[in-house]
Amino acid sequence: MDSRPSWQQYFMQMAYLASKRSTCTRRAVGAVMVRDNQIISTGYNGSPKGVPHCAEVGCLREQLNVPSGQKHELCRGVHAEQNAIIQAAINGSSTRGAHLYCTHQPCSICARLIINAEIKKVYISETYPDELGEQLFREAGIELIHFNTQNNGLTRIL
Repeated sequence: MDSRPSWQQYFMQMAYLASKRSTCTRRAVGAVMVRDNQIISTGYNGSPKGVPHCAEVGCLREQLNVPSGQKHELCRGVHAEQNAIIQAAINGSSTRGAHLYCTHQPCSICARLIINAEIKKVYISETYPDELGEQLFREAGIELIHFNTQNNGLTRIL
């Protein structure tokens, strides 16, 4: 009886743990960046350092009635994927060739950053309706893999 988690299970569980630090009032997202099965950074969504969190001042997107999946720039928060890339940079860790485990599918803004950070694979647990993000991943040759946490199955999306 082997109860040891696979690498994908382990890193996705870590992404969910990171999401518990989120201060977003709409959606808690976590991300873990990995190279050679070693964690190089983590991130979760929330306001920039030193800026009041949405949990404290309210959600700008809700105040402006912005629908989910639209006008990503109208938000106080930094996305989990963005924070993972930023933390890798701050700590001097290259993201080239890394894999990103994220609780949710990246938006098109994050997709652009992931492409330019030269991340090669993105594992997600929950899908997000962003056709442009998927198109950008497809054009850049980034693998997008759905990790089903119910049965620990992997399904390649792109």
